[in-house]
Amino acid sequence: MQFRVGLGYDSHRFALDRPLVIGGIRIPFEKGLEAHSDGDVLIHAICDALLGAAALKDIGTHFPDNSQQYKNIDSKILLKQVVELLVEKGWTINNLDCTLILEEPKMKPYIDEMVATLSTILHIEADRLSIKAKTNEKMGYTGQKEGVAAMAIVSLIQS
Repeated sequence: MQFRVGLGYDSHRFALDRPLVIGGIRIPFEKGLEAHSDGDVLIHAICDALLGAAALKDIGTHFPDNSQQYKNIDSKILLKQVVELLVEKGWTINNLDCTLILEEPKMKPYIDEMVATLSTILHIEADRLSIKAKTNEKMGYTGQKEGVAAMAIVSLIQS
């Protein structure tokens, strides 16, 4: 049996006239995230963690941001494709731990829905997926409310 760990990170700046989508759900807020896709920083970090753990390069390799095919795409679709690729390669997700970094909006009211949405796509029980949200204590671009960052670490098992 093989065991691997992968780390993912993503960040996007806030933009007007875009919906805010994080963790596969739409969050009421006056700004969204600037991106080629829907800008879901959490899903993008998760994709990179999964791909990295399986040594399958990164999200940009599989879904280039200069391809019209992925323009404004729902990132849940990208995550489903990454999970399918892992299954093809014989990998199973053991657990996933994620952290969102932003000052606003507050994420606590949405985390349970994110866990429910993502655990279904990932084919894991909800108690194997942790999502936390932290501020950056008003430091840096996230602390100055310019954008959002996300980190994810995953463990995979292959038998």
